[in-house]
Amino acid sequence: MRIRVASLAALLLLAACEGGGDPVQQALRETAATNHAATVKETAFVSETGASPDAASADQAYVAEMIGHHRAAIAMAEAALKGSGDPEVRRLAQAAIDARTREIAEMQAWTPSARP
Repeated sequence: MRIRVASLAALLLLAACEGGGDPVQQALRETAATNHAATVKETAFVSETGASPDAASADQAYVAEMIGHHRAAIAMAEAALKGSGDPEVRRLAQAAIDARTREIAEMQAWTPSARP
């Protein structure tokens, strides 16, 4: 019950923040809300039924969540490239984009639908 109340409060807070501001921050809020909702749903199922997800679904959930997480990291790094004049920040941002893009491709290649 405590998780549901906290989830509802977080969603209401996120909803109150919509309608303006930085589009990167808005995208990050939306991604976080989606990821949080999926985690809460799985946690509620496990706690209510006593079931534990099988290894395949846990693997798929991990890969899906990490792809979303990496996309959010790329969005932040792109914002840093656009807004920063600091060469070190720009280098770090580009390195993050390159690494996360490569990792997303690796994870997408892993997904069962992409495998023979």
